[in-house]
Amino acid sequence: MKENAVITIISITIIVLNMMMIIVLDIKNAIMMATMAEVTTVTMAEIMVATMAEVTAVTMAEITAATMAEVTAVTMAEVTVVVMAEVMVVVMAVITVVVKDVAAVGAGCFNLINN
Repeated sequence: MKENAVITIISITIIVLNMMMIIVLDIKNAIMMATMAEVTTVTMAEIMVATMAEVTAVTMAEITAATMAEVTAVTMAEVTVVVMAEVMVVVMAVITVVVKDVAAVGAGCFNLINN
């Protein structure tokens, strides 16, 4: 009789220990899942922030470069037109003065020849 009681107690103890082991494993798995979810969430958030910062920096650099190239091209074209117009005005004024002087000299020579 005592042997049956001892075997029953040992069997119950083994069953209880197995149930406790299952509970501990379930708790460990739940903690691991929660930890992995938290690590994944934080890591993905950090990766997204870093990626967005990088994409924003590169995009802004490209936009700035393109805008500066466009502004420079337009500005240089406008400056060239204005400078060339001013140069043409000065050149035409000089040519006009020279032509008048040549005409005056020619007229003077004509008068000298005819007199």
